Amino acid sequence: MRRYGLIGRVLGHSFSAKYFAEKFEREGLDGECSYGLFELSDVACVEDFMASTPHLAGFNVTIPYKQQIIPYLNSLSDEARNIGAVNCVKIMPDGERRGYNTDVDGIRLSLDKLLGGATVDAALVLGTGGAAQAVQYVLAERDIPFTIVSRDRAKGNLSYDDLSREVMAEHHLIVNTSPVGMYPHVEDAPDIPYDCLTDRHYMFDLVYNPPLTRFLERGARRGAHTISGLDMLYAQAEAAWRVWNG
Repeated sequence: MRRYGLIGRVLGHSFSAKYFAEKFEREGLDGECSYGLFELSDVACVEDFMASTPHLAGFNVTIPYKQQIIPYLNSLSDEARNIGAVNCVKIMPDGERRGYNTDVDGIRLSLDKLLGGATVDAALVLGTGGAAQAVQYVLAERDIPFTIVSRDRAKGNLSYDDLSREVMAEHHLIVNTSPVGMYPHVEDAPDIPYDCLTDRHYMFDLVYNPPLTRFLERGARRGAHTISGLDMLYAQAEAAWRVWNG
């Protein structure tokens, strides 16, 4: 039995176990593979997790450990090293732990679907965690200038209080990489001036549970184009599977 899983601090929102269970059943692998959720109170617990989980072939990493996991790995893919965050770990036959970033696969696909053939002048990236770093990487690939927005002014280019009408008019792509609005806090939304949104704005929420967040709902009311994190979830999961079995 090959074992896989997801580590994070709180995983009640996660669809990953259901996704992989359905995948294993569909592909006739449910007797060969399993996927579990492993809540770790601290990233240092990953050592015990790996040592106590027999036949562990790989695992995903989510909030807040995508950056913190790196010191516990032996090597990184070039992409993960350049991004500075890991969401997928492969356990090699010799025990080596190698980190990858498959979030970028999901981000690329989602932006393709959201933007289609449209071009945007600049993007606002809400949040500063590991997912934000992957978003920044993909935006840089596409030559889309971006501004980082954080509650902590020292971590971003702007704070939420700085989001004036002028700033919103200059940034037509808005990507929420923070967990704000994620289940069970489904009534929450990032604190942006939604009345400044128009049908020229494109909004991408990496949150996938619920599929329609308040962030996207409020944007859609103003005519903005929107996409949830579900497509990203599926694309990064399939990319992780290719990493584990490549």
